[in-house]
Amino acid sequence: MFNEEFWSLWLDYFMGIIYPSIGATLRMLTASMALAIVFGFIIGILLIITGQQGLRPNPRIYRIVDFIVNTIRSFPIIILIVAISPITRVVVGTTIGENAAILPLTIAAAPFMARIIENCLLEVDKQLIEAARSFGASNSQIIFRVMIKESVPSIVSGVTLATINFLSATTLAGAVGAGGLGAVALNYGYQSFNNTILYTSVVILLIMVQVIQSIGNLLYYKTTN
Repeated sequence: MFNEEFWSLWLDYFMGIIYPSIGATLRMLTASMALAIVFGFIIGILLIITGQQGLRPNPRIYRIVDFIVNTIRSFPIIILIVAISPITRVVVGTTIGENAAILPLTIAAAPFMARIIENCLLEVDKQLIEAARSFGASNSQIIFRVMIKESVPSIVSGVTLATINFLSATTLAGAVGAGGLGAVALNYGYQSFNNTILYTSVVILLIMVQVIQSIGNLLYYKTTN
């Protein structure tokens, strides 16, 4: 079954179609997750500060931010990509390609990251916060030197989870012209009845998930020891 002719054909498929799509997937994932982590931290900290038991409670701001976060998270990623395509066209200049996918992926991932950051910071022992406050620490010092410092392991786990989750989102983006492994698996594999390309793409995605999880586990271990 797997004779020399098969492997020769597989190599042609891999180098010509699959290999370039791996780079596109990694670029989309890296760019969108980097931006999502930055914006997620900002939103998450804002939720922590303005929450009911926050460092500076402000119910009105919290409700507005909470509503926006919940609204964006309620959209399936492929629907979100289509729904904000006019905005993507204005910002990026096109709605097709990996660059066009980064904006909706970031918009989808940022609220997800914000909830992860918020939940991680909420788990910090309240006695540590009160102790820092009693020593005269400012709100910013409490957030960055106490809450975030204590939450690093759980934040690492959350970022790992989000990265794996949005790796699958890049494959969905491929269904609407974003490129990457999703587009290859769908267009060249499933729709063309080419199981070689389809299952090779699936195996590569499985390997990516394992690598991301292994890196996350390593970082978690280092932050807890």
